[in-house]
Amino acid sequence: MLGAVRQTGRMFHRHPFLSLLTGAYLVFVGWLTLTPQDDHNRQAQLAERILTELHERGYAESIDYSRFEFLANIALFVPVGMFLLLLFGAGGWWLALIASFAMTAGIESLQHEIPGRVPDDRDLVANGTGAAIGIVIALVLTLPATLRRRRRRRERAAARFA
Repeated sequence: MLGAVRQTGRMFHRHPFLSLLTGAYLVFVGWLTLTPQDDHNRQAQLAERILTELHERGYAESIDYSRFEFLANIALFVPVGMFLLLLFGAGGWWLALIASFAMTAGIESLQHEIPGRVPDDRDLVANGTGAAIGIVIALVLTLPATLRRRRRRRERAAARFA
């Protein structure tokens, strides 16, 4: 575990652009989820209008506002999982998962104190699901590079003992 934490510190220095991009996205998520929400009705009306237009055209007829919001929360956290996995590395997938769940629990806890925000247990499930999906996507996308690095390490280790 200590090795993963030590490697994480090096990761931020080796990948400053990824660190910056991750930080920017996390600030966006914070802004979206932790600012007072006076115009919730206006946003809900916009979402309802979009859904009505889709339904009138025969699309997404099984999706109501509640389901739309749930899916939007999943989509919001997919990049969180991906960015955290890329920062922590494939071996730190569990750190990315824990950090994602801790972040969403923190958001939901803080929303109790923010005017116009209503914490919802369904958000914990949706956000955690989105982050887990992002982690799996990033693992799949980085698998070839991870396998190449592991093969090179084994070859170097074998060459040292040969």
